[in-house]
Amino acid sequence: MLEGKGKIVNRPTQTGKKLYNNYFVHIPTAIARDSAFPFRIGEEVIVTIDTKEKKLVIRRVSPKI
Repeated sequence: MLEGKGKIVNRPTQTGKKLYNNYFVHIPTAIARDSAFPFRIGEEVIVTIDTKEKKLVIRRVSPKI
C-alpha cells in the first residue's frame, strides 16, 4: 500500500457578502502519480466518514469505463 503525508486545507471563498469554507485534501504527488492511484483529475467522488473506524473514505461515483 502506498503511503504519504497529506494535509487538510481550508481555503475560504467570498461570494457576494458571504464567506464560504472550502476544504481540500492534499494528496502527495508521489501518491497521485503512482500507477496504483485509482482516481483521475476531474473525476467525481463520494466522500464518506466512517465514524466507527474514524476514517475518511473516498470512492468514485461510477465505475471506470
